[in-house]
Amino acid sequence: MQRAYLIPAYQAAASLEQVLQGLRAVDPEGALLVVDDGSTDGTGEVARKLGVDLVTHDANRGKGAALRTGFSWLKDRGFETAVTVDADGQHRSEDALLLAQHGAPAGAIVLGVRDLRRDGAPRASRFSNGFSNWWVSRFAGQPLHDTQCGLRRYPLATTLSLGSDARGYGFECEMLVRAARRGVLIVEVPVQVFYPPKEQRVSHFRVVSDPARIVARLVHTALTVPRSKAS
Repeated sequence: MQRAYLIPAYQAAASLEQVLQGLRAVDPEGALLVVDDGSTDGTGEVARKLGVDLVTHDANRGKGAALRTGFSWLKDRGFETAVTVDADGQHRSEDALLLAQHGAPAGAIVLGVRDLRRDGAPRASRFSNGFSNWWVSRFAGQPLHDTQCGLRRYPLATTLSLGSDARGYGFECEMLVRAARRGVLIVEVPVQVFYPPKEQRVSHFRVVSDPARIVARLVHTALTVPRSKAS
């Protein structure tokens, strides 16, 4: 099965080249797709310079929308799964390859699980992740230990069939709930994360307002997506 890596990117010109070069170094045969979500800082030009596949949104639509665009593009070209990698350089290329090669069934979601305390995550990020973990686990009906990690392997056809229209960061949490309630296997795999010094961090995640929006989406999902009899 050919491996594909999907990198949703917004205002990531400063970090994207390193991410793409790292993935090429560990998996020269893997397909790389960048979805530029309406960046104005030259993110798309970085992808073009390195010769990777690129899809561009005319305006910023949110991470969830960028992921759905990438999933559809890859599925239409015959890929069965894709590993999503954040464009900010926090994920190790070796871990992305680990997920791509993991022995879980192709129809499973393979979820990277970070040790945020060990890897020096900011306190606000640890709180936000713990908050999301509690709510997602509750609605999914199973314990999940890193619901905000963007390093994952998705089964493309299954993921697109789950029907989430979330546009922002809530997409990733909502997909776990939808998948679990529909009986999709979720496999957790330990991964590492790199947090640069505070002055070098680039994040568009808002640690207060985004989790609140995510919980609202999860409540709606739990009320509208029935559990599969097999789950």
